[in-house]
Amino acid sequence: MSRRCVITGKGVMSGNNVSHALNRTRRRFLPNVQDTGLYSEVLNRWIKLRVSNSGLRTVEHKGGFDAFLTSTSKTKLDPSLRSLKVQVEKILVVK
Repeated sequence: MSRRCVITGKGVMSGNNVSHALNRTRRRFLPNVQDTGLYSEVLNRWIKLRVSNSGLRTVEHKGGFDAFLTSTSKTKLDPSLRSLKVQVEKILVVK
């Protein structure tokens, strides 16, 4: 499984551990990615995603998963979320 957030796109970064003697060894900075389910009120179902903690905060700030999908442009979304955006917008147009 990749350690990448589908909301924010955050992934693994690399850097150095620096000792007191300034010796440098390579290390990895891992994002706080969790398997979680987000509820879509328009689709009336749960969607399972790998989302970072900051990604969850972004969704809540936008007003929920459906509001996040509709307010974000298609080019900025992860390819796995683009089909969900089309489904949500199709149902919202009918209502």
